[in-house]
Amino acid sequence: MAAVRFVAIGDSFTEGVGDELPDGRVRGWADIAAQGWADAVGHPIEYANLAIRGRLAWPIVEQQLEPALALRPTHLSFNGGGNDMLRPNTDIEHIADAFSRVLRRCDEEGVRLIVLSGANPSARLPMGRLVQRRGDALSAAVLRRIEDRPDVVRALNWPDRELSSPQYWSADRLHMNAYGHHRVAARVLDALGMEPPAEWWSPAQHPSAGPAGLAYYRQFVGPWVRRRVTRTSSGDGRLAKHPVLVERAPR
Repeated sequence: MAAVRFVAIGDSFTEGVGDELPDGRVRGWADIAAQGWADAVGHPIEYANLAIRGRLAWPIVEQQLEPALALRPTHLSFNGGGNDMLRPNTDIEHIADAFSRVLRRCDEEGVRLIVLSGANPSARLPMGRLVQRRGDALSAAVLRRIEDRPDVVRALNWPDRELSSPQYWSADRLHMNAYGHHRVAARVLDALGMEPPAEWWSPAQHPSAGPAGLAYYRQFVGPWVRRRVTRTSSGDGRLAKHPVLVERAPR
């Protein structure tokens, strides 16, 4: 059976922010999907994750794509644009062009592309209507760029209304919790033609709600605004958690 080398690039969504393990490390859908992939095929696969939180779409392409392709993956996943949508004067078509660049380079290197859309957090966010509008526009723009490419694997989370429910989100309302990341991992494996564990699709219990009212703004919105004012990023100084291929063996 052909060897699988799965490499993921992106921002906090792909890094796994919101799905924190007891030792403080983040896991996330890509880690979960890599293990599920090995379990499904019954032999080890190789996996790397170059995603770093806070990155905009084009910096992901400029900083992560070529190092990812240098690992000679068989499959490469890409998602971006979530951070761009929170900025003023966002150019949706320019973000979607990043997906075209990734697809072109994957074609040139003989790599199968897995395109993901992020989950939709807009229902409980400040400026939620703006985020919803931009997310709808970005999803449509990306789909136009791959509409004639049935070979591109599509794991589309933005239209998943169930995934927008509070039980899938962490206290900051912007990043999914472990339940949300498992549901995304299930969608990725399903798009690849594998059957994920049924429990990945729905949470076993409802997590406790995070802070509300002024407490939410103090804990989460205020720091985000400060980073915008100071032109800093939550990912400044961070390195990719799996910058080289690691083996995931079936359990």
